Amino acid sequence: MHRYDIKESGSSLPQASKALILLHGRGASSEDILSLAGFFADKTWYVAAPQATGSQWYPYSFMTPVAQNEPWLSSAVDYISRLLEDISRYIDKKDIYIMGFSQGACLSAEVAARFATRYGGVGVFTGGLIGERIYAENYNGNLKGTKIYISNGDNDPHIPMYRSEETQKQLDSMGAEVMLDIFPGRGHTITDKEIDRARSFIFS
Repeated sequence: MHRYDIKESGSSLPQASKALILLHGRGASSEDILSLAGFFADKTWYVAAPQATGSQWYPYSFMTPVAQNEPWLSSAVDYISRLLEDISRYIDKKDIYIMGFSQGACLSAEVAARFATRYGGVGVFTGGLIGERIYAENYNGNLKGTKIYISNGDNDPHIPMYRSEETQKQLDSMGAEVMLDIFPGRGHTITDKEIDRARSFIFS
């Protein structure tokens, strides 16, 4: 399954004031997603970008029946859960931020919902909760006001808009403060406007 392989930048973990976890999309790398760090974190932060084995967190669409993405999906969730616990030995989870794009955005939402607590913030850049439907029984915690930014296009080829909307409702019901941004005609990418709006919302 996934090998524990973390690309780091910023401050060393014992000296850091806050932490940012960045999750790359399918076919990308930890180095790719680290380019987002400068928009959200400064040099006093610890930044961790885990690398998925084979550059994908799970083999099929995030809306494929969950069993078909196993055991890779469970391995990915365990991987990020382990990283969260490693970081939380030094930094309280209320000062840990989780952000990802596409497949990494879906995993960001899934981990935050499965291990609900007060996080610093969550950025779901074109993503939603994982499964052919949303399994609300998997999400029993309280996000305690965590600010979660979700973005999508109105006709994204990989992430249906309705799943982002369903994800907003689920996370709202768990005590999060969720902002959903839909961009008409936007391709499967992250735009400067999304970054600006996420930064303004999460850090306001």
